[in-house]
Amino acid sequence: MSSKRDYYEILGVSKQSTEIEIKTSYRKLAMKYHPDRNPGDSEAEAKFKEAAEAYEVLSDPNKKARYDQFGHAGMRGSGFDQGFGNVNDIFSHFSDIFGGGSIFDEIFGSGGQRRHSGRHKQPGIQGNDLKINLRLTLEEIAAGVEKTLKIKRHEKCEHCSGSGAKASSGTAECTTCNGSGEVRTVSRSMFGQFVNIQICPTCNGEGRVIKEKCQFCHGEGRERREATLKVNIPAGVSTGNYIPLRGEGDSGARGGGAGDLIVLIEEAEHKFFIREQDDVLFDLTISISDAVLGTETEIPVLGGTVMLKIDPGTQPGKILRLRDKGIKHLNHSGKGDQLVHINVYIPTKLTNKEKEAFKELSASEHLKPKGKHSDPKSKGFFSKVKDSFT
Repeated sequence: MSSKRDYYEILGVSKQSTEIEIKTSYRKLAMKYHPDRNPGDSEAEAKFKEAAEAYEVLSDPNKKARYDQFGHAGMRGSGFDQGFGNVNDIFSHFSDIFGGGSIFDEIFGSGGQRRHSGRHKQPGIQGNDLKINLRLTLEEIAAGVEKTLKIKRHEKCEHCSGSGAKASSGTAECTTCNGSGEVRTVSRSMFGQFVNIQICPTCNGEGRVIKEKCQFCHGEGRERREATLKVNIPAGVSTGNYIPLRGEGDSGARGGGAGDLIVLIEEAEHKFFIREQDDVLFDLTISISDAVLGTETEIPVLGGTVMLKIDPGTQPGKILRLRDKGIKHLNHSGKGDQLVHINVYIPTKLTNKEKEAFKELSASEHLKPKGKHSDPKSKGFFSKVKDSFT
């Protein structure tokens, strides 16, 4: 093109558009002007290339910044001033978009011809991803842990090395699709010519068929077995987090790539603690005498116990903070805290002697509340509640 259009105009976006908005707009244009949808239409192919060139620049932060500052002149010498020679150039530049799981799966159901042509280098069918739930205790989450997993999955057949073919029989080119991996049918209507592209039903898109199937895996190239894996769980994970183990899912059929294993984290309920992000909460109930006179008592913490000092005159509802006794942070250094909530036990049954003792003590001025009842709406009330958490 002698005079290039503005890249933002081509994609119908602005300079303030997000990366997702730019990609979404490009996907729509790519699907609209894709050559397989517009056979023989040179204008559509030109627009397809134009949109691809614009996306190539605007999807890259560095190129976008250079373009915003210098326009098309900033692209000279970088390879983008020449555009794309043909449609195949576009596919080579956008393997992340036009490859497996591409937007053209949405159009053609199978990714189009170029996706199948890539299968000849890596034959077979991609294996499935697997999912497993892993239940962890709070102690394991706090420190991190290595776990051993046992899963049932498809693994490469040991007898045919995953090819699915009986020894020395090999494969042959599929006669239905002549090795292309797809079948095209052309139909005409009053609206023009339509090309329908489908995966070859004979070879399932692989372009080749097995001459004689392996008797052990029946041509699948894989068998179902139990596998044992080890996975390292970092400290600080929580329910809903997941860890992907690449290539540890089902092996693909007839030499196809393996899927992934997704390990979903579940947090088991703890006997003593309640988790609040990376802090742990613990309720401690003490007697009236311990609250009045003070004491020292042993309490549980993650991974052990500590002695906790209760000061004389500790009030019900007081929260004591034990620094760094919580859960290790997932994405940065340090740990959370353990918060100890103090409850004071009020007995409901007393002996006559105990009642007499309380009656005698009740006459003391030190045991009587000072001042009037607090107004819940007063500033002082809320400030005291806030102070108890510090």
